[in-house]
Amino acid sequence: MIRLRPSPGRLRSGKREGGFTLIEIVVAFVMLALVLVTSFEIFTGGMRRAADLEDYSRALVIAQSKIAAAGAEEPFKEGDTQGETEDRRFHWAVAIRRTDEGMPAPGQPNNNPYVLFRVDVRVGWVGADTRERSLALSTLGLGSRL
Repeated sequence: MIRLRPSPGRLRSGKREGGFTLIEIVVAFVMLALVLVTSFEIFTGGMRRAADLEDYSRALVIAQSKIAAAGAEEPFKEGDTQGETEDRRFHWAVAIRRTDEGMPAPGQPNNNPYVLFRVDVRVGWVGADTRERSLALSTLGLGSRL
């Protein structure tokens, strides 16, 4: 029995040639585009969040400085004050009120020369997403009864 072997040229014509088809290239570009878009969204979201945290940190510093100044620069005095930062980006309001906490029961003499004040500070600003944001801090301070 004699077997015929096909020539090398005939083997090649039956096989697929190396390389990519147009559909494979299009699918690869679509997948690459999806990965790039997702990466860009994650990156910009992180940058936006970093800017929001920076604004929050600055508002916290402003509120803490207003609380520290209350009763330190001048004695506690009931009332409201407000203002804004030099760049007009943050606005703040301070409210100082007497509080009855720690006071003796009604009808008992109060010989204490001090009184307790509540200091409320609110700082507001417009965030990167154009929404109004605010931060509020409160504390108690000891002032003279005068």
